[in-house]
Amino acid sequence: MSRQKTKRAINAMPHFRPPPAKTQTITRVEAELIASEVLGFFAGDPARLERFLALSGLRRENLRAAAQDPGFLGALLDHLAADEAALLAFSAGSGHEPPAVIRAWEILSPPAEWLDI
Repeated sequence: MSRQKTKRAINAMPHFRPPPAKTQTITRVEAELIASEVLGFFAGDPARLERFLALSGLRRENLRAAAQDPGFLGALLDHLAADEAALLAFSAGSGHEPPAVIRAWEILSPPAEWLDI
């Protein structure tokens, strides 16, 4: 088929849109549980934990107190989402698929434009 015939055939077809990707529904509680697992993941790898502490400005001594802050779990997921290798390692070890982890991150650390500030 010539290029022009192909173009006409495509234009004659109704516009096709693939079905939307299935998004995993996660509750806030489930997102918090995933983030808690991420803390355990970091705690199990001293190098990753030290990197998180250094970038967040936290110290081991105040980590437990910081964990009570409402933004802490979002910060954990933010850090994990920024490191693809860590995200994939966590996903492989935890059984949570990367999209579920990212969805949890979106729930616990929404973009500023989503917030009523």
